[in-house]
Amino acid sequence: MSAVSAEAVSGTVRDRGGERPGAEDGAAVPLAPGARLLPALAAVYRAQLSRARVARIPLLFVATFQSVGIMVMMRGVVDGGDEARSVVAGSSVLVVAFVALNLLAQYFGQLRAGGGLDHYATLPVPPAAVVLGAAGAYASFTAPGTLVTAVVGSVLFKLPMAHLWVLAAVIPVSGAALAGLGAALGLLAPRQELATLGGQLGMSAALLLGVLPAAHMPAPIAFARDLLPSTYGVEALARSFDARPDWLLVVADLGVCAAVGVVSLAVATWAYRRAAVR
Repeated sequence: MSAVSAEAVSGTVRDRGGERPGAEDGAAVPLAPGARLLPALAAVYRAQLSRARVARIPLLFVATFQSVGIMVMMRGVVDGGDEARSVVAGSSVLVVAFVALNLLAQYFGQLRAGGGLDHYATLPVPPAAVVLGAAGAYASFTAPGTLVTAVVGSVLFKLPMAHLWVLAAVIPVSGAALAGLGAALGLLAPRQELATLGGQLGMSAALLLGVLPAAHMPAPIAFARDLLPSTYGVEALARSFDARPDWLLVVADLGVCAAVGVVSLAVATWAYRRAAVR
């Protein structure tokens, strides 16, 4: 096209009788249809996962090391029983909170501050695909660290590992809830620094309210713990360490966490639309 003038191309098209529809009356030519949700979601997920593997592996190591360090520290004051289950479950889900909540809040805060949302807005992909793809990639990235933390904690506190397969459900539902919350924080924060602060405060809440045994918390703190989405993932994992877990309660906790995940991702999608059009 650089060697051929627009007039020549236009004349050639008219000579062939293939004039574009609407060209004679100045009507706009319709754009190609946008990508469907599932293919767009898969493309964004793969791209974000590749980016996370390169840029976030050191941070995943830090998150895992931090959680293992907390369990080692708590080993000096907690011998076993329900308290040990809470410490191991809370430390395992803390890895999810560090990556899916804290880092995702920072990521979307940087995108908004640096104009990165404009790039996504020009792509023919639904807003839900951008949010869900990024959230899914960050949540998936937490799986190795969460598994390592749970295994190390089980050995450290001598807990049974027969039901650690529950992590296959805890990681996605907790990741969805926390990633949706992190994305919403990053997209709704008016400044990048506030998005970073919100993500760090959320991770700190997951640390204090998830790792510390609930039996020793005052009533107002226990109420705040019930409002934290990751609490229900912690409870589901903690119940799985029982000799005979109450699977109905485990499923109920996972259901609450999944419901919160749907709501938080919907809010994050709305926040993305709101931020992208400004």
